[in-house]
Amino acid sequence: MANQSPASRYLASRVMTARPEELRMMLLDGALRFARQGREGLVARNYETCFNGFSRCRDILFELLSTMKPAANPELVQRLGALYGYMISRLLQASTERDLAKADEVIGLIEYECETWRLLMDKFAQEQRNAAASTAQAADTARAPAPAPVVPGDPGTPSFSFQG
Repeated sequence: MANQSPASRYLASRVMTARPEELRMMLLDGALRFARQGREGLVARNYETCFNGFSRCRDILFELLSTMKPAANPELVQRLGALYGYMISRLLQASTERDLAKADEVIGLIEYECETWRLLMDKFAQEQRNAAASTAQAADTARAPAPAPVVPGDPGTPSFSFQG
């Protein structure tokens, strides 16, 4: 680790300390970045850049596919798996056929997946904040002193009279 660049050390630290949902977001962001890189290579007719970008994007999609846990939600995993398989296939076609429309389709799908995941993470974070606030409020209520009993005639107790 001593001979790594500061950026590499930062990324390694970020990956090692990230929660699972943050890791997934990092992978989606990487897939999007590499898909765009492959597309740029295709436009520039730099086929090595195109191949490298699309290959790295496919590798990330394979990683996302292989880490899904069907036990949690089998139907969702099946649908998402089919989507990732489709994107992998379209990237391969975009690369071999040099087809920008197929590359753009995959980029759009990954962008949508990224946005969906960000919204889900934001919703989850808000729910956690709300739960923490409720817990803190309940704890404050539990710690609040009970009101003193009202004893008629006690010098500290206000007296009321219905007589004029």
